[in-house]
Amino acid sequence: MHRVWLEHYEPGVPKELHYPLAPIHALLEGAAKRAPNRTAIEFMGYRLTYAQLWAQAQRFAAALQAVGVRKGERVAIQLPNCPQQVIAFYGASLVGAVVVNTSPLYVARELEHQLADSGAETLVTLNLFEPRYREVAERVPVKRVIVTSMSDALPFPKNVLYPVKTRREGAWVEVRFDARTIPWRKFVASGGTPTRVDIQPDDLALLQYTGGTTGLPKGAMLSHRNLMANTIQTAVWLNTLRDAQEVLLGVIPFFHVYGMTVGMNMAVKLAATMVLLPRFGVKEVLAAIDEHHPTIFPGVPTMYVAINNSPEARQRNLSSIHACMSGAAPLPIEVARTFESLTEGHLVEGYGLTEASPVTHVNPMIVGRREGSIGLPLPGVDSRVVDERRRTVAPGEVGELAVSGPNIMQGYWQRPDESAHVLVDGLDDGATPGRWLLTGDMARMDADGYFYVVDRKKDMIDASGFNVYPREVEEVLYEHPAVQEVVVAGVPDAYRGETVKAYIILKPGQSATEAEIIEFTRSRLAAYKVPRQIEFRTELPKTLVGKILRRRLIEEERAKLGAARPAGEPVA
Repeated sequence: MHRVWLEHYEPGVPKELHYPLAPIHALLEGAAKRAPNRTAIEFMGYRLTYAQLWAQAQRFAAALQAVGVRKGERVAIQLPNCPQQVIAFYGASLVGAVVVNTSPLYVARELEHQLADSGAETLVTLNLFEPRYREVAERVPVKRVIVTSMSDALPFPKNVLYPVKTRREGAWVEVRFDARTIPWRKFVASGGTPTRVDIQPDDLALLQYTGGTTGLPKGAMLSHRNLMANTIQTAVWLNTLRDAQEVLLGVIPFFHVYGMTVGMNMAVKLAATMVLLPRFGVKEVLAAIDEHHPTIFPGVPTMYVAINNSPEARQRNLSSIHACMSGAAPLPIEVARTFESLTEGHLVEGYGLTEASPVTHVNPMIVGRREGSIGLPLPGVDSRVVDERRRTVAPGEVGELAVSGPNIMQGYWQRPDESAHVLVDGLDDGATPGRWLLTGDMARMDADGYFYVVDRKKDMIDASGFNVYPREVEEVLYEHPAVQEVVVAGVPDAYRGETVKAYIILKPGQSATEAEIIEFTRSRLAAYKVPRQIEFRTELPKTLVGKILRRRLIEEERAKLGAARPAGEPVA
């Protein structure tokens, strides 16, 4: 099939790419050589230049080697955005270890599964999270736990005041250090110059666990080639960015594959300054923009929604922001328009998934953006929309999105059967060769090669035999002047099988009734797509990245249905 999308690339975006045969930490080494005195990290007043960051990553690597960590061993990192997270990631890469990105939100049970499944023998964590590991230490005994604190990366006097403040608030956690549990500062101080390790492009670099919304999380095996390719693909797409001149607001979590590639790795490739925030708070984000003048702000729709609806956003100078890429969830059109009017920057929707390192499609940044579209395949990415027999469908028809390229994972860790379900050799009965990833997302492509995700295959609502895609309904509801945030789900219904329900957060000071919301949608949607139930809420369940957990809302509905059902009555 002719790659028609290439004709719509912005000027300066290459149609083909060549990737260096180098491990992912070569990005940091290169930045340190090109711009040694450029500030690499700004964290609450603490600064590291690229030369200093590279030196600390090497010390961490040497310390890992000194305690016996060898190529191929798994090193779990459970940290929020902070200097230690960046140092640990590149330091582990230097010794050929496989990083296991671990969410700081994990409870003990989730942490136990990931450590056991990955076989990690080293855990790098924050003192606040160490008690969670202690709960499962007997069942998953790692060889060493390296424990840091936020105060380890704060300047004087903040490093002294931080423990005092957190003790006063009851948030400080005292860690019992022993032969296995090692303080970060002591561990890094023990390092020197690491022994060089031979690392090939196809060697495993990262186990990135999927969200687990449909079962236990699976570890996507991402190689150095995968990570390097996707970092370069993303950076060249944002072709107006300048080497060693950009400032990136790093609030999207780096332990998430999206934040890792579009935040950390891309910033390091560009020798950009990373302004790190350990969590998203709208006041903190606005203050950071005002103070540090970031030019790049990768985020997720919920972040932009929060800024759009903050009265303080109108009082701050947000004009430094030039390029914003939104991922991890669909970007409502109204959200993008409002954010661009506040910042005068460019906010475009992209698309990706863990198994693709993760970015596969992005809208052109300035010329040729199309609202509602996830954009065009990145250079080096091939894309198709296929039917159930894996045959490419005609432009405009809906099918499953399939992608191919150097950024596609090697498979799921220790799950060959599940890998075989999503990784296939060839499409169109072998006429389209290559290794393809079946994304599980329903999409269509227009005649110009722009792609549109209709919805998750598994999220599609079957209402009396009619297919309803939640995103379409959500787009309409976002047009209502009182709606701040919304998610639509298919909930159990004894008559229809499933019915359309909308969960809505209203803007501060605004009001609306269920009847008003339903009536608003009637003139904009076919009758079978109109929500039959509306629930007003003050918050919605989300991951730390900001993705709304639609599945959890459906599970809540099923639990309510089960509780309301008389004893002994079967559940449909």
